[in-house]
Amino acid sequence: MKLGNYSINKPVFMAPMAGITDKAFREIIQLTGGKYAFTEMISDNALLHQNSKTYRMLNLDGEQEPRIVQLFGSDPEQMAKAAIIVEENNANVIDINMGCPTPKIVKNGEGAALLKNLNLAEKIAHAVVNAVKIPVTVKIRLGWDDSGIVALELASRLEDAGICMISVHARTREQYYSGKADWKWIGKVKKNVHIPVIGNGDIQSPQDALRMIRETGCDGVMIARGALGNPWLIGRTQHFLETGEFLPEPGEESKLNVLLNHFEKLLEYKGEKIGLNEIRKHAAWYIKGRRNAAEYRKEIMTTQNPNSMRAIFQKIFLE
Repeated sequence: MKLGNYSINKPVFMAPMAGITDKAFREIIQLTGGKYAFTEMISDNALLHQNSKTYRMLNLDGEQEPRIVQLFGSDPEQMAKAAIIVEENNANVIDINMGCPTPKIVKNGEGAALLKNLNLAEKIAHAVVNAVKIPVTVKIRLGWDDSGIVALELASRLEDAGICMISVHARTREQYYSGKADWKWIGKVKKNVHIPVIGNGDIQSPQDALRMIRETGCDGVMIARGALGNPWLIGRTQHFLETGEFLPEPGEESKLNVLLNHFEKLLEYKGEKIGLNEIRKHAAWYIKGRRNAAEYRKEIMTTQNPNSMRAIFQKIFLE
């Protein structure tokens, strides 16, 4: 499939996740074999008001192409202006969020709220496409609820507006992340448009990704929660789809090295205080399901300096 000037075969995208897919995490995805990772969603309003924290989220230095930045907002003119800023900060692709179910996003008419206002969604897409020279994509859900499935109409409108790829999370807004993703709608969207369609929802293994592609005909997949504490899943899945070869899970020492590397990157980019705070949630995912995980989590949550944190990680994986 083509994404602007990029030819990509059966892509496996790391989904945009607020508070997760920061620069440190994206670099870990790439170091473990992944090729494609979205930024966290970035507020158009915050960019236009030159919020320093938001601008730091646009740090794409050293990341492999295509560098994909996700924007959210509800005003076409503001989104267009924000898209220009993103393009000027070395993004290769802009993605528009039309699926975030979080109440504080929805109440402002952003994210999944656009599933109830297709005219506005189309205007936003059109404005962003016309404002920049780089490819523009969109991530959607099926609809607001089961009685309001709009994915087919919305996808068609977005294609007409010049959007060059659509990612479909096969749940409604009211489902949030519960229940089962309804993959059949991914297939329906794929048949309804001529642009690439990426399937998202309930991919926990490379085999799940292949099954989604076979069942729906989608051009690639997007993984979100399955990669938490398991970032090598993106690279393993990409390798499996490209070659048919199933790579085993990394060993204990490799997992430890990934976690330590992740921690060092957080410390480098965010400083000791924030780095310590943020590695805690990631570490809880990295050790999920392990023997004595509950006891280790208590240590991780109370440790106050980097050396002690590193020592805990060593103990968990190597003793």
